[in-house]
Amino acid sequence: MAGARKNAPPREEVLAAAMRMIAERGLEQLTMAALGREVGMSSGHLLYYFHSKDELLLQTLEWSEGRLGAERGRLLTRTAGTARERLDAYIDLYVPDGHRDPHWTLWLEVWNRSQNADDEARDRQAAIEGVWHRDLVALLAEGVSRGEFRPVDPDRFATRLRALLDGFSIHVAIGLRGTDRAQVLGHVRELVEEGLLADA
Repeated sequence: MAGARKNAPPREEVLAAAMRMIAERGLEQLTMAALGREVGMSSGHLLYYFHSKDELLLQTLEWSEGRLGAERGRLLTRTAGTARERLDAYIDLYVPDGHRDPHWTLWLEVWNRSQNADDEARDRQAAIEGVWHRDLVALLAEGVSRGEFRPVDPDRFATRLRALLDGFSIHVAIGLRGTDRAQVLGHVRELVEEGLLADA
């Protein structure tokens, strides 16, 4: 056991493999045994490190969100471009690429499992949501201060915009007929124009 632990792949490699399996085979194929085969560990060994599949999924989501967060940070801190252009980039990053988008598939599963999660797990989920919200609020506040956007309450507008994005994103991720990524982006950008740019 000690020798196996010594040769275990780094945590990030396990999380990357889990995300890759979700992308290639779907979440239903991500079992501890299958992931163990993928990374050369036993399912018992994985349970030693992650304690449960719920924890594995949450850590995989945190890892994936860390990568998205870095990309979001680069988009939002660009000195070139207007607040509107950066808002479009934020929206583009938020909305799933399409049906069975692995990041959104994972999010939906973690959300579903959160009904029975403990307070610590729910706090970690809230932290992931919180950074998306804070970044959007800051971007909206910047646009308002520069006169690019109408003088809206950035926090209230961000709350409503993210609710719309979440609802549409779920439709895209589950492959709801009649709702594709291009349509969603069109709806959201229309709302942005009506709510933020009118009379600016």
